[in-house]
Amino acid sequence: MEVETPLLASAGVTDPALEPIRVPCADGERFLQTSPEYAMKRLLAAGSGDIFQICKAFRAAEVGRRHNPEYTLLEWYRTGIDHYQLLREVAELLLTLLPHQRWQVWPYATLFEELLAINPFDAEVAVLETIAREQCGEVPPALSRDGWLDLLMSHCIEPAISTWGIVFVVDYPPSQASLARILPRGECCATAARFECYVDGVELANGYWEETDAVELKRRFDDDNARLTAAGQPARCLDPRFMAAMASGLPDCAGVALGLDRLLACQLGTRNLSGILAFDWHRS
Repeated sequence: MEVETPLLASAGVTDPALEPIRVPCADGERFLQTSPEYAMKRLLAAGSGDIFQICKAFRAAEVGRRHNPEYTLLEWYRTGIDHYQLLREVAELLLTLLPHQRWQVWPYATLFEELLAINPFDAEVAVLETIAREQCGEVPPALSRDGWLDLLMSHCIEPAISTWGIVFVVDYPPSQASLARILPRGECCATAARFECYVDGVELANGYWEETDAVELKRRFDDDNARLTAAGQPARCLDPRFMAAMASGLPDCAGVALGLDRLLACQLGTRNLSGILAFDWHRS
């Protein structure tokens, strides 16, 4: 079922990596949504069943060849399936829209082991920093463990897979789970039940087998705010309606957000969004 949810809402995300755009309104501050995720999950908790929407979304301070503060998403949720089943659905969609004939799946750790000769789950932070400085040139003076991993992913892994076609990366570290479930792996490290899809090295989609435990979600939001305050930034308000919906029960489901602007760029063979947006940030 197609749905439509508000672009402006009373709360934004707590993820420190995402900066929502704030809008003053007559009754207080509102937030342009970085994705329709929270509202769509409220619908799922209310019994909507499988849903999708195409909408605008927004992020502050992200302007570049592959980033525009205003962008278009296709986001959908399927009940009763996990992230691997959803991954296959995304792959089948992309094969109908792109000239690529095949797709492949790589565990996060395997990519780092094959391309950088490190295990990202147990490598010391100092080792990650050393490799980043060797491989990436000028880097920030200090980052968290996940910060170094993200830097290595964007500056080393993504360029390396730019000739691999459609690539799904799975089994992320639990610290990068966001709102995905965390799955135990026996004697191995636990992993996040999520995937990211890359096309020719460009991140196109991000999917989760959704965490349904409201207590665990609250813990993660509190962790986000702790990281924000530790970095000298103000904590962000939680969305009470979203939290109430999660407490009432989110059904077993998997969801994915796919960037349509980037998909069009992939179809047209360009890596610069300004080439496919009539009104990009600098011309709007």
